[in-house]
Amino acid sequence: MNSVKNAADYKGQSAVAENRQGIIPDDLAGKRIDQALAIVFPDYSRSRLQQWIRNGHVTVDGKRCSVKSKVWGGETVLVEVQADGPETAYLPEAIPLKLVHEDDTILVIDKPAGLVVHPGSGNWSGTLLNALLQHAPSNASLPRAGIVHRLDKDTSGLLVVAKTLESRTELVRQMQARTVGREYAAIVHGEVKSDGTVEAPIGRHPRDRKRMAVVARGKPAKTHYAVVESGRDWALLTCRLETGRTHQIRVHLSSIDHALIGDPVYKPKRVSSTLPEQARRFGRQALHAQRLRIKHPTSGQAMEWSSPLPEDLALLLECLRHRSHEQHRSHEQQANREQENG
Repeated sequence: MNSVKNAADYKGQSAVAENRQGIIPDDLAGKRIDQALAIVFPDYSRSRLQQWIRNGHVTVDGKRCSVKSKVWGGETVLVEVQADGPETAYLPEAIPLKLVHEDDTILVIDKPAGLVVHPGSGNWSGTLLNALLQHAPSNASLPRAGIVHRLDKDTSGLLVVAKTLESRTELVRQMQARTVGREYAAIVHGEVKSDGTVEAPIGRHPRDRKRMAVVARGKPAKTHYAVVESGRDWALLTCRLETGRTHQIRVHLSSIDHALIGDPVYKPKRVSSTLPEQARRFGRQALHAQRLRIKHPTSGQAMEWSSPLPEDLALLLECLRHRSHEQHRSHEQQANREQENG
């Protein structure tokens, strides 16, 4: 199956749960349509009814109306009840998945950037969970539909999903025992000259609750990184997790002044003036889950999968390499001129 490339494609449309029809009583004459509907259909809040009116899901005598429209009694109203919010969280949706492995007990997915893994505030539909329920309906009986670990919305790459309760229990055990191998490709700001390890506790940011940070009372977290390639103002790293804290790689690399290129939350203190424009305006954190290792929950066999860099990261890397080559050539030419003039 092919993955969807445009992040906007992952936002599913609200599903119509049912149609409700009624007649406006004469004693509601003169009221606004939203006020009248809240009385005729008390199952729904006035704010929700207002939203449906604005989105064109309410008609009066066959015609659309506005929130401020008045009723005079006797009108026939039709409400297309929308299954939105938490109601859509566990509905199957026809969202393509890129499967790299599937058997009776597990499946491994290569998640594209832009796809939310699990429904939550602001993303109640169009998620990987919704796609899973379409692909494997029996997963509806499992906690979190079999999802045992997550990737951030704008992080691409591999994740494993259980298809049975027994396999989910075993995969969760492996996660807790830290025997699951997860390796990431990260393109970061700044030159990195040697391999290293960041061991620092992670918790909620003390002032911004939407962010994570290195904090004294946070949960223990450890990230190993190795230099694959490095320029004067960028580097390609391989990161290996020993723990799985929220935003762990993003927070840890930012804490050592090597924030991920494109990260909108954990930004560097300073962006090099020589970094190419493509890198300055890169649209997501440059992070990709490129390798995954587990023991099969049923057979016990060691299994490993890998995923190449997606197109956007490959193009970013090529751009950075080209700029480094130009810088190197410029330095060589400058050195030659100085030698000739010396």
